[in-house]
Amino acid sequence: MTSSGLQPRQDGDAALRLLRDGVLDLEGRLVDASNTTLRGILTLGEVTARCVYKPVRGERPLWDFPDGTLAGREVSAYLVSRATGWDLVPPTVLRDGPFGPGSCQLWIDEPEDAEPLVGFLPAGELPPRWIPIAAARDDDGAAYTLAHADDPRLARLAVLDAVLNNADRKGGHVLVGPDDRIYGVDHGVSFHVEDKLRTVLWGWAGKQLPPDAVEMLDALAGQVSGALGAELADHLTISEVGEVAARVDRLRETGRFPQPPEDWPAMPWPPM
Repeated sequence: MTSSGLQPRQDGDAALRLLRDGVLDLEGRLVDASNTTLRGILTLGEVTARCVYKPVRGERPLWDFPDGTLAGREVSAYLVSRATGWDLVPPTVLRDGPFGPGSCQLWIDEPEDAEPLVGFLPAGELPPRWIPIAAARDDDGAAYTLAHADDPRLARLAVLDAVLNNADRKGGHVLVGPDDRIYGVDHGVSFHVEDKLRTVLWGWAGKQLPPDAVEMLDALAGQVSGALGAELADHLTISEVGEVAARVDRLRETGRFPQPPEDWPAMPWPPM
């Protein structure tokens, strides 16, 4: 639950009004983020909630993404997520803030007792229904396994990442909300026209898509060619919007989760 009691799925419209029109007061910076990422409190009348504000001016230049476009990609990820009906990305808008225009996303408070769904576990000690992804060792040489739960909520997120062409799905970007839903965050390096999918959620690679994903993709195809495509065009290039449609079509044609790329690192670094 956010500080106001807003829940992203049930209170989506109220959250968007707050994100767009609320007074934004900054609390501090999230120092582990590679780009300037600030936590703040939004207030609109009697409603308050925490948010994450990422000003465009704080974006670190990247060799493969145009400068000043990451905030728009964050918003685009939310628009696609909303269109799927799965609501896996917290409400996100583009607005002005203390450091200029940037993305503003509803903060998700993870309960203290939330069970992580992705992580490094001692080798040979995977819980039931967890899928190993990669082997690793710590600084002392102890063996670990990077793994994630065989959870249908994560499978949905893996499908969404394939549509977004998400190049940075770290385990730490998967949040468990107080409503027992999962949320994906940090989508600034998504929507490239080249295949750049990097994720820790490879557990279903090559497997058949579940029926709910097939149904979602069929509906999404029509939306990308219509209203959703027009919304995305406010933040992405025409080519990037066209590639969203192309990725949706490829997933529908194959009916399977994508395989790890052979000419591009399959996982982000660090993975968590």
